[in-house]
Amino acid sequence: MQARYLSLTPFILWHHAERPIDWPQRFGRHAPLQVEIGFGNGEFLVRQAQQAPERNFVGLELEWASVQRGLRKIAQTGVPNVRLLQADAHVALERLFRPGSLHRVAALFPCPWPKARHAKHRLFSQAFLQLLNSRLVPDGEVQIVTDHADYAHWLLEQVPETGFEARWQSVAPHFSTKYERKWHAQGQEQFYEFWLRQQVCLAVPLYEDVTLQIHRVESFDPDHFQPASARGNIAVEFKDFLFDPKRQRGMVWVFVTEESLCQDFWIEIARGDAHWYIRPARGCAVVPTVGVQRALDLVRDATHA
Repeated sequence: MQARYLSLTPFILWHHAERPIDWPQRFGRHAPLQVEIGFGNGEFLVRQAQQAPERNFVGLELEWASVQRGLRKIAQTGVPNVRLLQADAHVALERLFRPGSLHRVAALFPCPWPKARHAKHRLFSQAFLQLLNSRLVPDGEVQIVTDHADYAHWLLEQVPETGFEARWQSVAPHFSTKYERKWHAQGQEQFYEFWLRQQVCLAVPLYEDVTLQIHRVESFDPDHFQPASARGNIAVEFKDFLFDPKRQRGMVWVFVTEESLCQDFWIEIARGDAHWYIRPARGCAVVPTVGVQRALDLVRDATHA
């Protein structure tokens, strides 16, 4: 199988990295730090890095396919000042960047989620802008470009009480990205460019990992094991259960949603010398949170039922 990337060197496995990430160490130098949220094919990100070699750039994407294309673009151009994360923007800003560490953030054509019932998924809500503000240096900037008029008006409504001063303008296509070319080819000639400048610095602390409590129970009956899902601010949904009687080991597949973070992983129920141990399965890239602990607690409770 031939890889679609040429080098993995710029890619950071953030689940296994120190948090927050020591960015000067990762780049091998101290330099102003910029972030692009949703870098797509990496065209704009790499072009910015080429034009500003004195700066460090971090790209955030959710899909591995985009990360592969970004890695390929970095390798083809040879830019040394770009690193990539496969991470949700909320999670990354909450946990991976120190307050007051970013000079600029860019997001070109974020998903507008045009249907009313999907509007809750839109990025750059007031709460997200407040988080973004806290991660910027004084007078730091955010650049947002959208093709969607309703999203542009919604974005302006989010700005009050975020510590930003907003200015925007209608612009012709000139960013030369995949989606811009697509919409321009379909006849769209007008896009909306926003610049948000920090006027008041807001304080949003880093989200820190919790120390997970690994449970130990005296008995476990796999034939009667039925963990109960939970709803509320922390939602826990159990999806599957597998048990190997020979190895005396069970595996529970679980989804945990809390605030902006959604994780799915396996919980292991393994026989020890005299007890059964309940813990996240080895190899799972899980962020230790209160929600993960809640899932472990529910599995423990189900073993007592």
